[in-house]
Amino acid sequence: MRRDSAVGVAGAGAWGTALANAAAAAGRDVVLWGRDAERMRTLEATRLSGKLPGVRLAAAVTATADLDELAACAVILVATPAQATRDVARKLAALPGAAPLVSCAKGIERGTHAFMTEVLRQEAPGPPVAILSGPSFAADVAAGLPTAVTLACADEGLARSLCRLLHGPNLRLYHSSDVRGVEIGGAAKNVLAIACGVAAGRGLGASAGAALVARGFAELRRFGEALGARPVTLMGLSGLGDLVLTCSSAQSRNFSFGVALGRGESVREASERRLVEGAFTAAALTEMARARGVDMPIASCVEALLEGSLDVAGAVGALLGRPQRGEE
Repeated sequence: MRRDSAVGVAGAGAWGTALANAAAAAGRDVVLWGRDAERMRTLEATRLSGKLPGVRLAAAVTATADLDELAACAVILVATPAQATRDVARKLAALPGAAPLVSCAKGIERGTHAFMTEVLRQEAPGPPVAILSGPSFAADVAAGLPTAVTLACADEGLARSLCRLLHGPNLRLYHSSDVRGVEIGGAAKNVLAIACGVAAGRGLGASAGAALVARGFAELRRFGEALGARPVTLMGLSGLGDLVLTCSSAQSRNFSFGVALGRGESVREASERRLVEGAFTAAALTEMARARGVDMPIASCVEALLEGSLDVAGAVGALLGRPQRGEE
């Protein structure tokens, strides 16, 4: 760890703002960086987050568009959307020092099939990298509601140190060295949450929703095991825990997007004004699964819905019409 204990947050959206306030509640000075200079000046002056209505920045948080201010931080939380992480990582690579970079995005990069820690390592090869993920809505974290997440790093000693640095009165962190397992849970659950939202929007009932969660977790587990994830990780906060949360609440943008699709909106209409990480991740997830011979029928139906080769009725029929098999 670096000598000082300031926490940097790259990305001033809802999640970045929530993490900044959580770090401040843990007793840390925080630098919150965003690329829009005018917006960051307004945020610093008013202390009011436009991304989280009603939320004020904690006094210990400094909002800035000057990337160099992150250089003095002991750790940098990268809270930008998954598909924007590579561009931000290139910028962070130019900073002096080697503060650990902690990815806080949940997704797989389109085209490259890279997980977020791989993107960070490729673009900023000097610092150690880690991943933070788990059942957490930005609004809950920003409001100081009790939340527990997992932070994973190949160096488990560093993971423990980072957990101590970020642990606050309402944010509990569990450490792990299973980086890939934590990343898989965060990426896959977003895709599966779209399916659960579709079922809710279509009015298929609570029984169908529960079945999708259970069978979705079976898909997540198969995929994770194929990539070397530990079963305990997949059963934990960043796997099953995050899946249950995301598949059951309208606060989830992926679930809400699915609800809109289930009610008959087009993909374009349903995604308007909201970032839907699962929509970006679906194709990469299913392509990776097929390459490894992993059966993921629910995720594949979501991919087909998004690309327009299947409608909602066809997706339901495809899932219900699958050959009988034993549960696994």
